[in-house]
Amino acid sequence: MTTRVDYWNHNVHYQPVILGTVPDGCGAALEVGCGDGLLARRLAERAAEVTAIDQDAGMIALARERTSGSRVRYVHADFLACPVEAASFDFACANTVLHHMDFTAALRAMARALRPGGRLAVVGLVHAIARDVLPGVRYRRHLLWRYSLRWRKPGGS
Repeated sequence: MTTRVDYWNHNVHYQPVILGTVPDGCGAALEVGCGDGLLARRLAERAAEVTAIDQDAGMIALARERTSGSRVRYVHADFLACPVEAASFDFACANTVLHHMDFTAALRAMARALRPGGRLAVVGLVHAIARDVLPGVRYRRHLLWRYSLRWRKPGGS
């Protein structure tokens, strides 16, 4: 079943950039800064399970209200303080949220959370030191002051 999108904004516009990076047969996916849960629900159509983290309690409540089924687990937490187990996800993403936190620390934490061969996708508003943190990252500029990062963790098949 396809998640219905009944509103538009710049973040929704760029969700296909992230969704196009989800690997086939994705087991576990992580979304950092899930907001109202729209992307998490769309990820659940491509991944066996999704963990979606946001530090705004109101957004987490709204996301839970809008989500049915048990494939998405919402976590109310500051991502950088949340104990995410290393090498536990096949895919990790963030849509225009990393500029609200320590960019380098967030990228490192997301990379650490990936299993070998796992993929990472980021759409953002500012460009920082991604190439130093994620060797081999693919960086692309988009309209509306956005960029996207795509990276595959070394190892795996």
